[in-house]
Amino acid sequence: MKSWSVVTDHREWHQGDLALPSDPRAWYQLGAVGGWQVVVADTPRTVAHDIVTARTTGRAGQTAAWCSLPFAVPVLCTLATGTGVAALQTAVKAASAEGLPLHRAVVALTVIGEGRLPPLVRAAATMLQSQVSAVVTVPFDPHIRAHGLAQAERLGRRTAETGASLATAVLSAAHRAWGDPLPPASVPAAVSAPAHAVV
Repeated sequence: MKSWSVVTDHREWHQGDLALPSDPRAWYQLGAVGGWQVVVADTPRTVAHDIVTARTTGRAGQTAAWCSLPFAVPVLCTLATGTGVAALQTAVKAASAEGLPLHRAVVALTVIGEGRLPPLVRAAATMLQSQVSAVVTVPFDPHIRAHGLAQAERLGRRTAETGASLATAVLSAAHRAWGDPLPPASVPAAVSAPAHAVV
């Protein structure tokens, strides 16, 4: 049986963000130190803005830095609305122009209410399927809207099933890119002990 570790602050959503390292390599090293085979990092990065800003300023962007980590599978998330998929399509175009690894990216479309997806969203999802590794639709779950993941055991059945589908899509993208089985977990570089003067 696989075990999971969750690094979280358990704070309410309205309390704001923690001050966390911005360098993706810091999170990669954390995973290596912990000996974890898989690390899921949740970031609020606005992909298209970051890519365009990096290009216009001539610096390396955060999105490119995340994508360049060994064995990284980008998961692009947006709301399943007209505005959400328009922003996602812009991000996909910008990522494609920069040569980022869309072939192993997974898209998660989050539904914000009950009912069928709008035709515009369904059409966008169909068009995106040929550009990315997978497109997964995350159903509306009123419990998450109200409480986040503080009580994960109360998630709806469809939400849990979609979570499994999303994880499977990410793993499948990784297997296509790097083989099955995947390489072993990283081992961090050894840290040498500081030299001490002998008196």
